[in-house]
Amino acid sequence: MEPIFHNTTKTGDIVTRLPETSTILKEYKIDFCCGGNRPIGEAIEEKNLNEKEILQKLNNVYFKSLQHQRINWDHITNSDLIDHIVNTHHAYLNAVLPELSQFTTKVFRVHGTHHPELADVHKLFYKLKVELEHHLIQEENIVFPLIREYEHIPSKEKLIELAQKIEDLESEHSEAGDLLKELRDVTNDYTLPEGACTTYRLTYQKLEDLESDLFQHIHLENNILFPRVLNELKEAN
Repeated sequence: MEPIFHNTTKTGDIVTRLPETSTILKEYKIDFCCGGNRPIGEAIEEKNLNEKEILQKLNNVYFKSLQHQRINWDHITNSDLIDHIVNTHHAYLNAVLPELSQFTTKVFRVHGTHHPELADVHKLFYKLKVELEHHLIQEENIVFPLIREYEHIPSKEKLIELAQKIEDLESEHSEAGDLLKELRDVTNDYTLPEGACTTYRLTYQKLEDLESDLFQHIHLENNILFPRVLNELKEAN
């Protein structure tokens, strides 16, 4: 069988084709959400990684996937994709952000004296939390309804309005991605100190889970949903 992923394949396209590959890209810290428009070879070279090894792993996932059926996001309507984003990723954030708010505050209060990096974790998480809460409101109350409206009653005016709002959302995605990178840096890749208590462990695990979910969330918007809308505008012009 011929491999389908090459060094010229965009990272976002890889994860769109096979969501399971996100685990491999995350392992090598290759950005597929905000940086999803870059060829993977470029990202590999920048990080001085082994291109042959990574492409082989990605293509092995593809070969195994041929035995299973999966969702093809390219064949899902915008409304159905929005439903998935809201019911899966927005619902997850609405549940986990209040939990992490309590956990990050507790571990900082109890362990901050001996682990000063927890002050940064606390500050970065709260900044991320505020940005995400604002972001979800913008999407659910303004942008997603506009996309649904356009799907039923297309108009160039709606597309022009959406283009500006999408640009703002993508900028916010980049800011969230930067905060996630900072959190990973200050925690040394979520490395636990010796003798870490259960709450400490749970906090780091939940932060890492948050990162994984946000990567998938941003990927679906930046690399699938939003480009569809922007392509409609190009065609309208």
